[in-house]
Amino acid sequence: MRRLPDVRLMLVTDPALTARRGLAETVAEAVAGGVTVVQLRDKDAPDATIVDLGRALMAALAPHGIPLIVNDRLRVARALGTAGLHIGQEDGDPAAARAVIGPEAILGLSVTQAEEAGTVDAAVVDYVGLGPVFTTGSKPDAAPPLGLEGFAAVGARLPVPYVGIGGIDAGNAAAVMAAGAAGIAVVSAICAASDPRAAAATLRTAVERPR
Repeated sequence: MRRLPDVRLMLVTDPALTARRGLAETVAEAVAGGVTVVQLRDKDAPDATIVDLGRALMAALAPHGIPLIVNDRLRVARALGTAGLHIGQEDGDPAAARAVIGPEAILGLSVTQAEEAGTVDAAVVDYVGLGPVFTTGSKPDAAPPLGLEGFAAVGARLPVPYVGIGGIDAGNAAAVMAAGAAGIAVVSAICAASDPRAAAATLRTAVERPR
């Protein structure tokens, strides 16, 4: 039976924001600061490149017990045997994705509005990435922000744990957790930070505060 990993602090990678320091170093520093799960996201690189990146990250994360989830790339997740896959509403049928990755892998699904809550089948999907909670610059085509009130309202309709994403930083992370989130997913709050380890540590403290 699948068990959801610790999703309190999910780092979603961004190739542009990590280019200066390097993806591997950014992830390593973030994990040292308290990141609990890493999601490898790169919308433009070919699958072969993502496989190489994923293989390197899995080797680096394994000693720390940190799972790697691949965003969108079903074939990459299957080829690597990663801990899981995260897909959006436009990335295909969750049940079909589940059939490919198998019964033990974690499957996450993005939800951006109340109308999409009905697409979440708890027998197929393990967690939801819910947002954007706030305005975000990390995803140019992001849906309108839900706000904390909307986030809590949609989250209450979901049959699985949900992770807040979109515009979350150290200043609002605790409020997102207090609104019912099982965790937060961040991009720029760590990837663009001058000190990813310190940024992750501050966020980790924030997400634990409401508990």
